Amino acid sequence: MAEAFSKVDLILHAGDIVTPRILGWLEDIAPVIAALGNNDFEMDDPRVRLIQTLEIEGWQLGMIHDVTSGVQFNDSVDILVSGHTHYERLTRRDGVVHIKPGSATLPHHYSTSLDTVGILDVERERLATPIIHLGDGPLVNGVLLPNPGRELHLEVPRSGLHSKA
Repeated sequence: MAEAFSKVDLILHAGDIVTPRILGWLEDIAPVIAALGNNDFEMDDPRVRLIQTLEIEGWQLGMIHDVTSGVQFNDSVDILVSGHTHYERLTRRDGVVHIKPGSATLPHHYSTSLDTVGILDVERERLATPIIHLGDGPLVNGVLLPNPGRELHLEVPRSGLHSKA
């Protein structure tokens, strides 16, 4: 995972951190902010909030663990990062790029192998977001299974954000 994040300026964790030690380990790579997940009990850490918002290169980014929770952002966002499902997905709808990076450690809720993370490459006039594999799938009865996640990529120019996808 350290190799995948070697060139990042900030790590966004979309929740289900489970233990604050994970944030410390990630912070050895880059600064971290996280959304509070439904499996994050006793998470008293200033890096973790129910929702996170920030501006990156003029893009408004919002992060929440579960988009179906009913919690809303105070302002509109261009980029929405969420977790909860542990499945990877990239969509663009109604002027918002929605990134669900999957899960680095519990992909698709059934495997304890390394799976997928999203990398958000943001410039003032465009954003690109690949979802990448971190490794192979789990070893079951001596057989290495394929990584259950899908590698995805979405690139959007700022001028095309509000056009039909």
